[in-house]
Amino acid sequence: MKIRVETYDGYRAGERPLRFRLGEKSREVVEILDRWFGEDHDYFKILADDGGVYVLRCGRGEGGWELTQYQAAGAESVEDATAEKAPRGPLN
Repeated sequence: MKIRVETYDGYRAGERPLRFRLGEKSREVVEILDRWFGEDHDYFKILADDGGVYVLRCGRGEGGWELTQYQAAGAESVEDATAEKAPRGPLN
């Protein structure tokens, strides 16, 4: 699922997500729980202000941002946000 993400631009553009929009709802990033790098994408496992845990994927170049996994606050399982599976990471 494509999403809009506002980022902190430190030593490079799009260094880390600060907030993101899901439809009409805006979510603040409370904490970055984990971060890892794939061949063509960077992944961020984040805790949002709604208590949910999200995995955001940022494509290098013009790939944009996508929500790849979501876990609701208090939930014991992860929901895939897309039909395409993300590489196995810390949530799996």
